[in-house]
Amino acid sequence: MAGNAGSTDNGQRTDRDRNPEGRAQNQRPRDRYGRPLPYGSPGVPRVPDDAVFAPEEGLDEAQALLDDGYAFHAHEVLEAVWKGVEGPERELWRGMAQIAVGLTHAQRGNRVGAARLLRRGADRVEGFGPEAPSGVDALGAAAYARSVADAVEAGDGGEIDTSRLRLRR
Repeated sequence: MAGNAGSTDNGQRTDRDRNPEGRAQNQRPRDRYGRPLPYGSPGVPRVPDDAVFAPEEGLDEAQALLDDGYAFHAHEVLEAVWKGVEGPERELWRGMAQIAVGLTHAQRGNRVGAARLLRRGADRVEGFGPEAPSGVDALGAAAYARSVADAVEAGDGGEIDTSRLRLRR
């Protein structure tokens, strides 16, 4: 257990995990789809909450995670890029993070949430067109996101192949 979480005599948790600044921060291990596991369970390595990625570095890291089926963790990387850039480019990264979290919802079986986030992310990135910053394949990402949204809305319960999403042109 990390942070400033408390427990009772019977092992029940009494409050939320906290970071050193006292802000709520979940420290539970997570599975490959980002779902929290019980404390003490083996989980997959997490992207640190304070991670900082330059756009090109974030693309490489997120692509490696997607290639291995870790959409939730790719989302955390893309979110870190989004939080670190300024200006209109922020919306590109916000959309890329939404696509990755939409894939996460699809992997978890949340069809409604998946389709919504995938379409929202696609709409956000598509406007950047073929000349999106940092070599992002905005049009390809939007097309892939919409194809997965269509599949989950149609009830296709097949495995989500996140490696088909290519982030760079």
